[in-house]
Formats: sequence, structure tokens, C-alpha cells
Amino acid sequence: MEILLILLAVTVICGVVVAPAIRRYRAVRGVVQGAEAATDPTGAHGLVPPERLDVRLPGPDEELLAAVAEARRTQDWKPAADLLARTPATGDAELRWQRVQTLAGAAAQELAEAPGTGGMWLRHWRVVAPKDAGGAAVQAEFLVQQAMRNPSSQDFRMILEEARTVCAEAALLAPGDPVPYIVELGVARGMGASEAEFQSVWETVTTRAPGHMGAHLSALRYWSAKWHGSREQAESFAKRAASTAPEGSLLPALPLFAVFDHLPDVQLVRGLFQSAVVGDAIEAAQYAVHHAPENHPVLPHVRHLLAWFLVRAERHAEALEQFRKVDGHIGALPWTYEPDPVAAYAAYRAMAVAGAGAAQG
Repeated sequence: MEILLILLAVTVICGVVVAPAIRRYRAVRGVVQGAEAATDPTGAHGLVPPERLDVRLPGPDEELLAAVAEARRTQDWKPAADLLARTPATGDAELRWQRVQTLAGAAAQELAEAPGTGGMWLRHWRVVAPKDAGGAAVQAEFLVQQAMRNPSSQDFRMILEEARTVCAEAALLAPGDPVPYIVELGVARGMGASEAEFQSVWETVTTRAPGHMGAHLSALRYWSAKWHGSREQAESFAKRAASTAPEGSLLPALPLFAVFDHLPDVQLVRGLFQSAVVGDAIEAAQYAVHHAPENHPVLPHVRHLLAWFLVRAERHAEALEQFRKVDGHIGALPWTYEPDPVAAYAAYRAMAVAGAGAAQG
């Protein structure tokens, strides 16, 4: 009798959970395969073939890519230093932050590929030009990224303490620049700083750059349940920032990032992406991208995540519109969370193409 009950329970579980999940997987797999077979990326849609997708940046920045390529090829730090010197903290704070992040990430990746010798250009930069504010900011962000690569390391806190010291140095070298304090937000998150300590740094950031989208994304991670806070705190922070955003700001898209950060790991609830919470976040993000300047450095970040949500919500034509805007560069959420960003992006893009085509008959 007990064996029969167990078998009955297994059958029910398979019918309610496993079978629908398998059907969804097969349906999605079929759509992707059909879309890839029917779609010529260089044809009517003008989409970039997967082998040419660039995972380094969310959007185009040829000057930055040239500086990164030169540093990697020759270990010459001067093009990177010159680029940051021409990227002022006032007026271009979003662009400066993104460039600092990318340069630091490039050095961290080189070091991971060649422990002990990789990213030597950054060390040369700091030794030869210790008073260069850009070099100090890149080193601080580099240290934060290094620590976050292995939070279980016994050197984790020591690396973050060094990052905090370099943040202070960078702030002294460039008074008024919010970037060193944005880097320090990452230090505070990693160190498990108290709310009072975090708020002290946050107030310094907002004094210098009150509407800085990159800074808000960094702060959102602190309030995330995955780090220090909770889902409610993250959503409250995001909605508060969105509600006070001026016209042309990307901050109304912040709730979409908060929702993404707290999606359940296993999404078996049918209609999750048609829910009011997700729908409201999508609408707010669409409003933000429609009104933001086309050259906003963080706009591609928002478009990538918005495209992902629109595909999941089966709003394929709207998703395809976003893919067309960012196609070619995929170094952004959610693709960078995937083991194979190119495959993930190409699959979602294919679903958008197929779904949009099916809707047109």
C-alpha cells in the first residue's frame, strides 16, 4: 500500500510540475530552432550573426575598446589614461563610470587568464603616474572586482580594505568626481557595512551626481536580498528613486532591475511575467528608454534587460524593437549572468524574431 501511495505521489508531481516544465522547454526549444533556421541575421532584420556579437560592452564605445585593445596588446596604459582624462566627471559622470568599470574589468580578466603577469599595464600606470585620478579610480574598481570574484577567499576583506584606501586617494585626486564614491558603494556592499555607513557614502554620491543611473544600480545591489537587505527594501529603494526622477532620466527603469534581482530561481508559476508587478516595471522601463537621450551611456543596459523581460512576457514585437537598438554588443544583464552569453542572447533574439513574425501572420 505504501509503495502504491509513493508511486501515486510521483505520478502527480510529474504531471503537475515536471511534465509542464518539459512541455515549456520543448516549446521554447522548438521556437528557437525554428527561428534560427528561418532567420538570416544579415537579411531582412539586419541582425548581427552570433559569431560577431561583442561581449565586452553593452553598447558601442569605439574609443574605449581601442584603449582596452592597446593595453592588452602592448601593455601601454597611456591610451586608457588619456581617454579618462578626456572623460570629465561633471557632465559625463555616467560615461566615466562605465569606462572605469570596463578598464578595471579588462585588467581583472587579464590577471585571471595569466595569474601574476596579466593586467600589468594597470600596475605600471599606478607606479609611473601615482597622481593620475583615472588610474586610482580604475585600480580601486579593479580591487573590488577581484574581491567579488572569490568572496570566500581569506584575502577577501584585505583586498576590499585596500580598495577603500585607493577610493579615498582617488577622491582626493579628483574633488567632485562621484566615481570613487560609487566604487566605495561596492566596497561597502562586500564588507557588509551597516545601513548608516552605507547611507553616508550614498549621500556623498547623490550630492555629486543625484540622478546617476550607474550609482543607483550599484546601490540597488546593497539593498538586494542577495547581499544585505531584502526584496522589500530593494523594491522600495527602486520605486522611490523612480518616482522622483526628472524628465529624461533612466531611473524609472530601476524597478525592472529590482524585479530581475528577486525573480525566483525556478519559475514554474504560469503568468509570472504577465503579472501586474512585472507589467508595471516593464511599462516604466519603456517610458524611460523612450524619453532618455539616445547617447545615454546606460541606455543599452536598460534595453538589454527590457528585451529579456518582453520575450518572457511574450511581447515579441516590442522585444525585437529593443534587440534592434542594441544588437551587436551584449555585455550587459542578463546575458553576462549566463555561462554562454552569446548563446543566451541569440536564443532570446530568435524567439523575438519568431514570435513577432507569427503575430504578423
